[in-house]
Amino acid sequence: MFDFKGLTKTMGAIPARLLFPPVCAGCRRKVSEPGTLCGACWPRLRFLEKPWCHVMGTPFTHDMGANFLSAAAIADPPPFERARAAVAYSGVARSMAQALKYNDRADLAPWMARWMLRAGAELIADADLVVPLPLHWRRFLGRRYNQSAELGRALASLSGLRFEPEALRRAKVTRRQVGLHRREREDNVRGAFQVPADAEILVRGRRVLLVDDVYTTGATVAAATRALKRGGAAAVDVLTFARVLPGDFRHDEAATI
Repeated sequence: MFDFKGLTKTMGAIPARLLFPPVCAGCRRKVSEPGTLCGACWPRLRFLEKPWCHVMGTPFTHDMGANFLSAAAIADPPPFERARAAVAYSGVARSMAQALKYNDRADLAPWMARWMLRAGAELIADADLVVPLPLHWRRFLGRRYNQSAELGRALASLSGLRFEPEALRRAKVTRRQVGLHRREREDNVRGAFQVPADAEILVRGRRVLLVDDVYTTGATVAAATRALKRGGAAAVDVLTFARVLPGDFRHDEAATI
């Protein structure tokens, strides 16, 4: 029996593909499949792989053994249990993160989340729910969407975890973190987050996967982690799309932030 329904669906998809051909997620050159990178952009993407610090997720040049900790994790232990990122914040990853955040490229979030799913597999396996880093409502009105929430929603859909964007609230407007030194970043976000009273039931006793777009110094996710723990979370892991690795950029890269 001839499948008229299937033929109609296929023909209906043709005009959209002709009008909106798939483009490279990094530079917008035409590619064969949506969400892929062109041959020029792929070599400019650095995936973060083991061996890495068990807590911070920063890569080591040599395998130091299971659960080995970096000097940073020992000297200044973070409030979260573990942090992981899919890629280094350089090259095409930097372009993608900025396009998602500032250029209305929310269509990139599902593809970025797929890479995060791979990098954060061990965190996802232990998590009870996904909570995105929130924007203050005033900034949300100006930007129209929260890039961390877009990543978190896509990640929750891929992993089957609960997505709870209302579990954490940004209680005050903060300065942009770009250009601030570490201590200034910490002061800027101190007390910036809270778990609303009616949302405590969502996080109490549970392991939360906190999602953001870029990990720079960790000041923002640390402040958010403390708020989640005050709200009753049993533990918090952090998963971001990209990670800033000072001193690890190629000479042809522009400044990261």
